[in-house]
Amino acid sequence: MSDYGHDLVFGSFVTPGAGDPDRTVGLAVLTEQVGLDLVTFQDHPYQPAFLDTWTLLSFVAARTNRVHLAANVTNLPLRPPAVLARSVASLDLLSDGRITLGLGAGAFWDAIEAMGGRRLTPGQGVRALEEAIEIIRQMWDTETRGGVHVDGEFYRVRGAKRGPAPAHRVPVWLGAYKPRMLQLTGRRADGWLPTLGYLQPGDLTKGNAIIDDAAQGAGRSPTDVRRLLNIAGQFSAVGRGPLNGPAEQWVQELAELALGEGVSAFILAGDDPDDLRRFAGEVAPAVREVVAAERDRGVAERPQGAVGRDPGAVGRAQGAAGGGRGAAGEPVAAPAVRPSRATVTGGPFAVVPTPDDGVRRSDQQVWDESTRPAGPAPDPDRTYTPQEQATGAHLVQIHDGLRAELAQIHDLIDQVAAGEIDAGAARSHINTMTMRQNRWTLGVYCESYCRIVTTHHTIEDQSFFPRLRAHDPRLGPVVDRLEQEHHVIHDVLEGVDRALVAYVGSPDGLADLRAAVDLLTDALLSHLSYEERELVEPLARLGIA
Repeated sequence: MSDYGHDLVFGSFVTPGAGDPDRTVGLAVLTEQVGLDLVTFQDHPYQPAFLDTWTLLSFVAARTNRVHLAANVTNLPLRPPAVLARSVASLDLLSDGRITLGLGAGAFWDAIEAMGGRRLTPGQGVRALEEAIEIIRQMWDTETRGGVHVDGEFYRVRGAKRGPAPAHRVPVWLGAYKPRMLQLTGRRADGWLPTLGYLQPGDLTKGNAIIDDAAQGAGRSPTDVRRLLNIAGQFSAVGRGPLNGPAEQWVQELAELALGEGVSAFILAGDDPDDLRRFAGEVAPAVREVVAAERDRGVAERPQGAVGRDPGAVGRAQGAAGGGRGAAGEPVAAPAVRPSRATVTGGPFAVVPTPDDGVRRSDQQVWDESTRPAGPAPDPDRTYTPQEQATGAHLVQIHDGLRAELAQIHDLIDQVAAGEIDAGAARSHINTMTMRQNRWTLGVYCESYCRIVTTHHTIEDQSFFPRLRAHDPRLGPVVDRLEQEHHVIHDVLEGVDRALVAYVGSPDGLADLRAAVDLLTDALLSHLSYEERELVEPLARLGIA
């Protein structure tokens, strides 16, 4: 199986440096601000240059609201499993279900031994890890009567009281490379978390095969194990190697890993805030678009139950993503950000389109909203599966990313205009959000947003809208109007570009830039609301992803 069908997750792998704790925490907070799904930290308790990972995770959990958190991966030999189970459950309860447990069998044994840990051979490490997983899961299982009893070779728990239960079923991800660890991953874990830099060509395919065989041998499905990957790279104008090139190259390579190797979570290692923004704003959303389009195409074209992929499909989808005026991707479309509006339970249609609040910032009007056509009324007696409802919810989430980034542009303009950068009160923001520090970086950020919006519209025009027309011709007038509005928005974006050029060259251009962004805000928010109103239900009804 080349694609296990999991939703895509994108995260950060931040160095837990103790030299500048504010910067470390600031990078974690920035991960949430730009819309990524996950923050992770390596766990090396013997390293005095690092903050303690579990203390850091707790602090970051208190500073964030949405992003999920994990050690990448927990150093088991220095974390007794029964105590670790209670630490994880406690933090999961305190963070409203945002914790995942990454586990490793151990490495750097001299340092572990120096800290009082027991040196283990590779085989012993695997057996110790399996015992630990059993203890941890028993500790979390408060529905079973009696205490926890594990009389293992390395860990012995004799009647410990169970609990507390975590707020949600905490996944266990294993950092694994060798066959015995991979087999354990297939038998007992919820995720496989290697680092790309430690793998040789073919290792992902071989590892997947070992995990799949072990899962099936244990009576599980291979899809029970998420495939994750720590990655590192460099953004550059031209391609110089794997994950070393423009954002479009990153999108192509990560989409291939998702569709060809089953990787559904990409965790970016590095401490550059600009890289985090590009990863969140240009790479992650475009990879989601490419993978969703290919999955939708595969379901439509292959027989039920068949597994496979057209090798050229990613290139075609990426061609659409790279069309228009620039870099691929729209701002963050993280899954399940807004469950209150994007309900995905079965039954009547419950995904609520974002209403147009009628607020307008500009005295210009780019179109007559009263002439917008409407599509067919939904059937009030029809019910929808969770999968059908999730499609409309995904469109709302993509638009939420665009709306959030647009609000951030206004915030940046206000801060630059007011000169509100304070090195004391906002130190972590200064350290991480460098795009706020001068006119040039603000200009680059706004310009990138213009490219992102155009790319999103290109994907809709070339792939999304034709399928809507083909499936329900009654939607033709709505689709025609949406495409016309895309062209108008493109002209408005060109106005933002011109204002940016003037602004970067002269501080007197800020008023013109603000006016251009105000007009973009009016047009884009109105357009997104109209599109959701007319399309979220047809997407579910027609089964279009």
